[in-house]
Amino acid sequence: MFLLVQRFGELMRKLWNPRNFKAHVSPHEMLQAVVLCSKKTFQITKQGDGVDFLSWFLNALHSALGGTKEKKKTDVFQGSTRIFIKKLPHPDLPAEGKEQLLHNDEYQETMVESTFMYLTLDLPTAPLYKDKNEQLIIPQVPLFNILAKFNGITEKECKTYKNFLKRFQLTKLFTKNNFFVEKNPTIVNFPITNVDLREYLFEEVQAVHRNTTYDLIANIMHDGKPSEGSYRIHMLHHGTGKWYELQDLQVTDILPQMIMLLEAYIQIWKRRDNDETNQQGT
Repeated sequence: MFLLVQRFGELMRKLWNPRNFKAHVSPHEMLQAVVLCSKKTFQITKQGDGVDFLSWFLNALHSALGGTKEKKKTDVFQGSTRIFIKKLPHPDLPAEGKEQLLHNDEYQETMVESTFMYLTLDLPTAPLYKDKNEQLIIPQVPLFNILAKFNGITEKECKTYKNFLKRFQLTKLFTKNNFFVEKNPTIVNFPITNVDLREYLFEEVQAVHRNTTYDLIANIMHDGKPSEGSYRIHMLHHGTGKWYELQDLQVTDILPQMIMLLEAYIQIWKRRDNDETNQQGT
């Protein structure tokens, strides 16, 4: 796996080398390392899933650098959260039986701490029916509505062979179901600057995190069916504050207002330091 670290480091140094006289950098050696280290799970000739690759890549770097759950090597990408879990009685039990079970230790709320490389947000279920004009409704939801998952109050029911209620709260910063893969067309309304995550932190750790404001720097979209389709990337050029759309070798300008109207799949946010000004405009 260290080959992956080596090739990734070489690619980053080429990209950011101020003395690089070429107008482009080839990622071919890095991609070959991905194919080899993933045992051909991700291949140059075959499109893979963006979330699957991101998860594998960050964890592979973490492990190759000698990181463990206790020993963090990719700390810049890692946050942590507290997960509160409460077991639920079977829904078919009578009310008296449920009440008795809730007093057992097995059904008391427990708390575990877990690290994360990225946060997954749950979209509301897409509507099944057309509106009165026989038009399919494309629902919209504000970003902060689905971020409420991490406020420490909102409970989410997790259905397995045993049902649980879970709630999450962040302690350190930084849709798919069990039957078939489907694509949720819900559009998330989000700002591209000034997203403050302070209210999702525990009160005792808010003082530790002086900087909790993030700006969007990259947005990955998926067009087409879940099993096929293609990806497009929106990326901020930090030097000029302009946004560009990338698809394969095609690069075009795009207005930041257009990014907020499109279906996002993966988003990369950068924490803003206190002495850092907003270069993206309003």
